[in-house]
Amino acid sequence: MDRLHLINVFTAVVDANGFAGAARKLNISPPAVTRAISELEAHLGVRLLTRTTRVVRVTDAGARYVEDCRRILAELAEADESVSGLHGAPRGRLTLTAPVLFGALYVTPIVTEYLQRYPEVTASCWFLDRVVNMMDEGVDIAVRIGELPDSSMQAIRVGKVRRVICAAPSYLERHGEPQSPDELAAHTIVSASGVTPAPEWRLVENGAARIVKLQPRMITTTNDSAVAAAVAGFGLSRLMSYQVAEHVREGRLKILLSEFETAPLPVQLVHREGRHASQKARAFLDLAIERLRASPALN
Repeated sequence: MDRLHLINVFTAVVDANGFAGAARKLNISPPAVTRAISELEAHLGVRLLTRTTRVVRVTDAGARYVEDCRRILAELAEADESVSGLHGAPRGRLTLTAPVLFGALYVTPIVTEYLQRYPEVTASCWFLDRVVNMMDEGVDIAVRIGELPDSSMQAIRVGKVRRVICAAPSYLERHGEPQSPDELAAHTIVSASGVTPAPEWRLVENGAARIVKLQPRMITTTNDSAVAAAVAGFGLSRLMSYQVAEHVREGRLKILLSEFETAPLPVQLVHREGRHASQKARAFLDLAIERLRASPALN
């Protein structure tokens, strides 16, 4: 029994939603596909597919098993590539994830430069303000902001960012500039839940942690909308320094109470490649490390 052949056939059936499509994809006969699935189910002692005259459905067990099969096949392909293609051009699909605004501002330019360099690679960019499970969701490289829990992943530090309080000069002209955390309660607050989930800001005063509870006038789930509200002069907001770096540089926003900021957060590239890293991942990491470490907003 060739287990690799069997799982390859099973994955093809699921992807093609049928035996005939899998047979065409693999260039084998439909009876050969049927025999392979029957043999695999007999070996596992569980039904992977429910077959009728019209449709093929994946069972619960089959749905779990096919994800494992896809990982196995992808890892085998990358192992082959790392051995046989050490000096060849990167190729294949690279899946990346980063926070939404960080992805738009910093990762997208790197990805486009990378794809122009390596025409045989395609990229799938998941820009999400949630932590993606890299193993379960098949992600090759992730940008993480903050300290990382212990894991088997490899991490490369490329910069650091601050949580900063900021406001537009037009707002400060009307309402004045706060000089201490105690004065924040008198100001209009825009709360970006991606940075500060609760209506409170954690600061540092005289070397000790200080929690300032607030009553935001505006709570938004997206950081870019909080940036827009602050730039428009609506109120104060607390955001990541990279999110407002251009606005601060151009004078549209001013950073306030910087002496009360908490410690900077590391920016890291996390990848699930071991010592047999694929060409496509190594090439992207090399470029991303160079570009991100050169960014003034991150260093």
